[in-house]
Amino acid sequence: MAPATTTMIMITSGGITIMGSALAPQTLLRLMAWMSPAFPVGAFSYSHGLERAVHDGLVTDREDLETWLADLLTIGSAWNDAVLFAESWRQSHDGPALMQLADLGEAMAGSSERHLETMKQGAAFLQAARAWPDPVFDHLPDPCPFPVAAGAVSGAHDLALVAALSAWLHAFATNQVQAGLRLLPLGQQEGVEIIAALERTIAATARHTAMTSLEDLGSATVLAEIASLNHETQYSRLFRS
Repeated sequence: MAPATTTMIMITSGGITIMGSALAPQTLLRLMAWMSPAFPVGAFSYSHGLERAVHDGLVTDREDLETWLADLLTIGSAWNDAVLFAESWRQSHDGPALMQLADLGEAMAGSSERHLETMKQGAAFLQAARAWPDPVFDHLPDPCPFPVAAGAVSGAHDLALVAALSAWLHAFATNQVQAGLRLLPLGQQEGVEIIAALERTIAATARHTAMTSLEDLGSATVLAEIASLNHETQYSRLFRS
């Protein structure tokens, strides 16, 4: 099998430096397909609690949205999903380990809507990704939590972990920004500016979670979790979560 990347990695006291990074065409194409907003997982249907946060005045403008997403990426649900993604990538050839990770990912859903979000998207991802056949599909429950499904399939196809995590987190942030554009008086240009501003955060989180273990799971975004819980009883809603 051809190498997934032609990347040279230098580890220094200041962290990891990726030199001459160049994804192989097949790797790049799969990442573009699987993490694209056009991949049929229904991500546009979910706001991850953002709709309630806007309703409650916790997120009111571009700066609030950028801060909200940065927190999710570094100390919240997106961080935990990235840790689960990375571990599933590493265990992609171990069926029993993947089943345990799927149970853990499902148990970590903090509300019924978060559970719906991760399980429905995970099931849709597995169904669509079967267009690229691999034995990994025989080792995953269906439905399966989204980060476990995406991480395991990425690992089974030998996609570079940091690149896969970067694409995964970027897709999450982009979907959240798109939800924000529907909920807030923001334009497309402001949405693009938020994505650009989060670039360093996404890259740093991807590098960090690539070196984590399940012991690094944990969240400090209490308001986001409460918003997700309260969304379940919100009278008028655009999103399923």
